[in-house]
Amino acid sequence: MNRFVTSCALVGVDPRPVRVETTVGGGRGQFIIVGLPDAAVRESRERVRSAVKASGFRFPSGRVVVSLSPADLPKTGALYDLPIALSVVQATEDLGERAGDFVSLGELSLHGDVKPTRGAVVAACVAEQTSSVALVPPGSCVPASVVALTGTVTDLRHAVDVVRGRSKAEMCAPAVDGKRVGIDLKEVRGQPVARRSLEVAAAGGHHMLMVGPPGAGKSLLASCLPTLLPKLTEEEEREVALIAAAIGVDHEGSSGPPFRAPHHSISMAALVGGGAGIPKPGEVTRAHRGVLFLDELGEFPPAVLDSLRQPMEAGHVLVSRQAASIRFPTAIQVIAASNPCPCGYRGERNSDCECIGARLDRYRARLSGPLLDRFDLRLRVERLRPIEMQASPGEPSAEVRKRVVAAREVQGRRDHLNRSLSASDLLPLEDPSVRSLLLSEPEAIRLTARGWDRVRRVARTIADLEGSEMTSDVHIKEAMTLRGDIT
Repeated sequence: MNRFVTSCALVGVDPRPVRVETTVGGGRGQFIIVGLPDAAVRESRERVRSAVKASGFRFPSGRVVVSLSPADLPKTGALYDLPIALSVVQATEDLGERAGDFVSLGELSLHGDVKPTRGAVVAACVAEQTSSVALVPPGSCVPASVVALTGTVTDLRHAVDVVRGRSKAEMCAPAVDGKRVGIDLKEVRGQPVARRSLEVAAAGGHHMLMVGPPGAGKSLLASCLPTLLPKLTEEEEREVALIAAAIGVDHEGSSGPPFRAPHHSISMAALVGGGAGIPKPGEVTRAHRGVLFLDELGEFPPAVLDSLRQPMEAGHVLVSRQAASIRFPTAIQVIAASNPCPCGYRGERNSDCECIGARLDRYRARLSGPLLDRFDLRLRVERLRPIEMQASPGEPSAEVRKRVVAAREVQGRRDHLNRSLSASDLLPLEDPSVRSLLLSEPEAIRLTARGWDRVRRVARTIADLEGSEMTSDVHIKEAMTLRGDIT
């Protein structure tokens, strides 16, 4: 017979089962919780004691010891109230053989009601791992892929009846699509090269850097990117929901990938993850499966920017602190915007830029060569002339998104977005003319080994957008153009 109750915890963004066991001994009426509980878990003793009595169950009069295992995994928050209460009831009144077949979480009121608690998706994922059913607070939302494994209970008495098989849990609500963030691409006037670059970036998941004067439309263009991206798959939606749970925020679904735009005063810990105690996800992880927009790139501290180099390429970041080392996912698309100089008008017609010498050198030194080399697309965005501002609206996002989705379906058959293709993956997809062109192009001489492969990846994306099975010299030439000189 199962003499334990199952709950859950997050290690980074990885759901783990937590076994809750209770023993009752003689002696004074003590109530002890062991297994690295934090203050909120320790305070649950009074809530559980009151909730058990108010629900009509007997609370043991002897020494009650509750063990949360694994014992070396920190337990945080009030979500352990319900599983602890169920474990106490199990120790005094047999809940039956199915007690261990449920994963429960929820905060209890003094009267036994189950109050809303974040983390329902964690319980649902653990239930999937253990072939069980999750019991969560009413009003909880979980991704559609695990909604069938999740039910809600209103109070402790209801939860006990469900475990005993005398009642059924209510159906949990699936996460619903929210409003897609971003601006429609039709709002952009002119800028044909920038619009094309956005489409290519969206199709292949490529990193893009835009350099131009204030008011040229860099931020507007970046805000259009989320409207070009396809919806998340069920697996990706679950990953995003788990990240939200790790941060401690609600995730009720969305119609598109995440879009994060941190201010340039952000610290390194806030960007890549960290903090006191157990490391928490940073902005690069909150943008996982989506877009990280860095506006005013030249104003970020150089050390903070260089900390992006590994996450941009590896798709993950290992954050090590004294308390723990946590691996966070960072499958992100970085879109950055920068002014060409401190005043912003260097190279502009009729400008009075006086940024010369040490001042200009200091500004440019903020962007290291290795970081710039990781941007697949680099373009100069010019200010529009008055006549261009009066142009008719361009192609809307919905039409461009159809081409992006079609290109990504082709990439899906290769199991990777084009931004992650290796040199060996690219070779069978290229015409023989590609290599000779790369060897003869003057711009190719300045490419690093990384830049060489990134040009080929962008060219592969251009070929996918055109429905071409092979990458040709035409695609390579356009990819070289989109990786222009921004100095």
